[in-house]
This record gives sequence, C-alpha cells and structure tokens, in this order.
Amino acid sequence: MIHAFTPFYPSEALAKAGIHSPINFLMKLWQKSYTVDQQIEAFTVGQDRELDRYLAPYDILGSLAHIRMLEKIGLLNAEEQGKLSSKLKELYQKANSGNLEIEQGVEDIHSQIELLLTRELGDAGKKIHAGRSRNDQVLVGLRLYFRAELQEIAALTERLFITLIQLAGKHRHVLLPGYTHFQAAMPSSFGLWFSAFAESLVDDLRLLQSVYHNINQNPLGSAAGYGTSFPLDRTMTTRLLGFRDLNYNVVHAQMGRGKSELFLSYALAALAHTLGKLAADVVLYVSQNFSFLSFPDELTTGSSIMPHKKNPDVFELIRARCNLLQSLPVQVSQLTTSLPSGYHRDFQLLKESIFPAIQHLKDCLGILTYALPQAKVNSSILEDERYQYLFSVEVVNELVLKGIPFREAYQKVGKQIEEGQFEPPQELRHSHEGSLGNLCLEEIERKMEEVLKGFPFEEVEKAVEELLEG
Repeated sequence: MIHAFTPFYPSEALAKAGIHSPINFLMKLWQKSYTVDQQIEAFTVGQDRELDRYLAPYDILGSLAHIRMLEKIGLLNAEEQGKLSSKLKELYQKANSGNLEIEQGVEDIHSQIELLLTRELGDAGKKIHAGRSRNDQVLVGLRLYFRAELQEIAALTERLFITLIQLAGKHRHVLLPGYTHFQAAMPSSFGLWFSAFAESLVDDLRLLQSVYHNINQNPLGSAAGYGTSFPLDRTMTTRLLGFRDLNYNVVHAQMGRGKSELFLSYALAALAHTLGKLAADVVLYVSQNFSFLSFPDELTTGSSIMPHKKNPDVFELIRARCNLLQSLPVQVSQLTTSLPSGYHRDFQLLKESIFPAIQHLKDCLGILTYALPQAKVNSSILEDERYQYLFSVEVVNELVLKGIPFREAYQKVGKQIEEGQFEPPQELRHSHEGSLGNLCLEEIERKMEEVLKGFPFEEVEKAVEELLEG
C-alpha cells in the first residue's frame, strides 16, 4: 500500500532510510567526498525508496535499450553489452515479480541497479550511465510506468463498460424516475441509467488515449535537460522501447516532468468523475427512501448498535476516493506552479500524489465491475402514485401530436395537475436515438471499439518483448 503522505520524524526517517551511524550514508549516483547531514539525507530521500519499487522494471527496460545504443556508438563492446544485458534481464524478472529490494543504505532504484551491475560485472557496470543523467533516466522510467498503468486502466475501464452495457440490456425495460433539482422529473429506465455511464466511459477513454499518446514519446538522451556531447542514437532507443516518437528538443523533454503528470491527473480525474457519480447514485438508490436497488447482504456492512443496518460502505468509499481523485490536477498544478524550466527536486513529490491515485482508481474500477452485476433492480418503482406526474410531459406531447400548440398543451396539462384531474398514460412512445425505447447500445459499443483501436498496445508490447529477447 502506498501512503499519500508520511509525517517526517527525523529518528524514524533516519532508521527507515538505513542511516544508523555517521558512516552508514546512502549510496548515491552523485556521491562526492563528503557525507550529507543525516537529517537532510532522510528528509530529501522521503518516500523515494518505497515508491521506486514501482519503477524498477521500467528503469531496467530503459537501461536495456540504453546499453544496446551504447554498444552501437562504441561506448560498450559486444562482450560488455552482452553481460550487462543478461544481468539486467535477470534483474527485470526479479523486479517484475516484486522481489528486487533496495538495500539499506542505497538511495533509490537507479543506484541499486547500478550497484548490482558494478558488484557483479565491475567496470562494465560503471559504464552504463554514460550518455544519460538520472533526470532522463527517471523520465523514461516514469513514461514507461505510466504507459503500462494506462494500458491496465484502459483494460479495467473496458471491463466495467461491458458490465454496464450488459446490465443496460438486461434491464432496458425497467422504469425508474429521472430527477432534476432532486425532484422527480421524467421517466427514465435502468437501461438508460446503466448505459449513460457506459457511454461516459467512452469519453473518458478518449481523454486517456490523448494522454497516452502524449506520454508515449521518448525523453531518453536529453540527459540533465541539455543533451550530451556523446553521439547518441535517440531514434534507436525510441524504437527499442516502443515509443511512438521522440521528445526531440532536450529542454522540452525535461519540461515534460510535471506536465506529463498534469495531463495524466486530468485523465484520472475524468474517470473518477464518472465513477464517483455512479457510486453516488447507487448510495441514493439503495436507501430506504428510494429502494430502487438492493445488494446481497455480503456486499454491505453493519452498524455497531443498530441491528437492522445494511450499509453501502463500498460505494461510499468509491465516492470518497473519486472525490479525492478529482482534486489531483490541483495538487499537481500547485506543486509545479511557477517553476522555471529545468529540473527541480520538487518533482520528486509528484510520485507521492500520482502513484497512489493510479492504484486507487484501479481499485475503484475493479470493485464496481465486481459489485454491480450483483445488484437487484426494483421492477415496480413507478407503480407508486407519487411518481404519476413523471408522465406529464408525455401527455403534453400527445396533445401536441394532435395539433395543439405546445404552450397551450403545457398550460392545459398544468391545469389538470392543479385540479387533481391528471391521468398518466399507460405506455411510453420514445423512439429517437438514445431514448427509452432506443438505447443504441450497439452504437455505444461501436464507439468504444473505435477508441480502443486507437491505443497502440500491441505495438508497444511487441517492442518490449523484442527488447527482452534481444
């Protein structure tokens, strides 16, 4: 579990960072001849050691591409590249299974991997950093991580979409009240309700796809943000890592730190907006005052003093998490506001907001897909006489179809309601696209299929497989 914020207590943080005595300093890629003050050390490292475990496989993929390129330009020989590649692939398997640990006294995952390579391969391990900075090393690791997480989010979103479409088809004819201003307004249906959220997910994935394409550009080779005098082949690493294109300008590549997270935060917030509204509806619909939906007892929780209570806590927590996720763009923009171009240590804190947000959103997508099919819909909601005025517009429309001007029909039905003479119709005649009688589920599914085709997931997976096999 990633925690969004950990209070800073110097003694605890020192122990957590592996600093128990003045000689037990952290191994760093930038190590000089002096030892940094221990409290400064612990404060600046923060949660990086914990969060970097998420980046470990992607940092290794970036290194695999980088050493292939270093061999091509003559900074590694074939034997060195082969040994490094073999060891990195071994570390990749460990990292992918969650078994690559950052040792006590090591600052971050980048330092850990270089330490392991140098420990086993000597000078070859020391050569791996030529032509790059930790800045672009982190940038490429983050891009690869975000790319993989977006693919997983897209897959989870598709599953929820399929669930909602299936529920819409199953309950297409079950009516429920539609509300405006929290007042019963017009007839709706569970088919309309479920498929509304399904189509909303299509729009959310469009935004997600735009962010994916923005992230799917290679920053490797920008070094500290100003390039390098080595004759790097950045096109080669772009191809090896499955990026669609380069961040060509090296300063622009470095400026992507923070901006990529901002774009990503908007995509996560958009999905959270849809899921949060869905969860909020469910919380209302299962309450006794509505009783539109119910769930099996095992999906609810109870009260410590009220024996009758069956609470929709899971949906309340989805609503709460999604509300927090919708604040993510503000967190990211405030953290990076007014920073000039170039790298700043402020960027480190972005991981503390973004990484947990990704996990929370995936959790919400998964639990909704699990819980919603177990919902039982109330098929007799509109039999309650309190909902008879939902049909007032239907009566107005019937009069208009008979040739009465709309405003006169409106006034006539209004008078019937005031005088207690209103009689609701026995059937509904909705036939236009997207209405009660014509949900257009196939058309919504087509829209989703078109959006999903716009993600280059197969292309990216193929490139990564070839990199690991080569």
